[in-house]
Amino acid sequence: MKLFEPYQQRSLTLRNRIVVSPMCQYSATDGVPDQWHFVHLGSRAVGGAGAVIAEATAVSPEGRISGRDTGIWNDAQIEAWRPITAFIAEHGAVPGVQLAHAGRKASVWRPWEGGHALPADKGAWQTVAPSAIPFDKDWHVPQALDAEGIRKVIADFRTAAVRAQKAGFKLIELHAAHGYLLHQFLSPLSNHRTDEYGGSFENRTCLVREVIAAVREVWPADLPLWLRISATDWAEGGWNIDESVRLACELPALGVDLVDVSSGGLVPHVKIPVGPGYQVPFAARIRQEANMATGAVGLITEPAQADGIIAGGAADVVLIARASLRDPYFPRRAAQELGATIVAPEQYQRAW
Repeated sequence: MKLFEPYQQRSLTLRNRIVVSPMCQYSATDGVPDQWHFVHLGSRAVGGAGAVIAEATAVSPEGRISGRDTGIWNDAQIEAWRPITAFIAEHGAVPGVQLAHAGRKASVWRPWEGGHALPADKGAWQTVAPSAIPFDKDWHVPQALDAEGIRKVIADFRTAAVRAQKAGFKLIELHAAHGYLLHQFLSPLSNHRTDEYGGSFENRTCLVREVIAAVREVWPADLPLWLRISATDWAEGGWNIDESVRLACELPALGVDLVDVSSGGLVPHVKIPVGPGYQVPFAARIRQEANMATGAVGLITEPAQADGIIAGGAADVVLIARASLRDPYFPRRAAQELGATIVAPEQYQRAW
């Protein structure tokens, strides 16, 4: 069972190849995680995952998707994260966090409230993007970032990484997927700039590379750094798998240890051929052609399916999202089905 083999990156060893994917809970107050986040994330560590990555956590107030996102831009947030990360680590999982900036997809209602852009009288804030192009009709028109604004974004990611270490996280994933700010710079569909951050592949990837460099400067050398990308926009003229491979080839030299390969999210109303493991071929191609560790994510719901992805060499880890929401103990069920041994917490061992 390859799924339950340990996986080492730098000084860390994941006890298995199952990673709980970052999933927004939209339940924080002023960016501060609370008891919901403690139970949500902690239960998945008890459930046996190798790593548990906290949701897209904003590097600045304006970088939140909704007003109820978690953040890591102040000391109160550090203090609130500490007991959560300590519990995750105590129960054998690596505590990780996804650092994010929503860009033009910020300032929205929570999904169960409709997920649309907030009106001015409900607390909307000015969004930013590479270019002043809204995500969709009736969405906010973002402000195109100037040079000072770009410097602030880079500084915010850098400072967030410092705070993440203080908060007890051992793994950082930078969010450059799903149509959020870093992805917006990558794609020609959202980036119409004519300066050094727009136009060519080198220019459109410049901000991602600069953010990685800034974070790697302050993130300990013995701790891993991951990058989530959307391998394709699923739209003509957008970011595509060829460019994803090309970017991935540059990442090891920048200090990135794994590419978490998702897709889509940049533009609405696209047709995506969703099905079991539909993004796995992207992870496999990047792993093979860029000689880069990858994570596979997206409709990975069954233990045998997850084990086959690792055993077949398509990815080094699998990231479980909705399946983990449905079953916090997915790794324990997977171990039972695959005939692997996984140690239960002392409090639960009489049930085994």
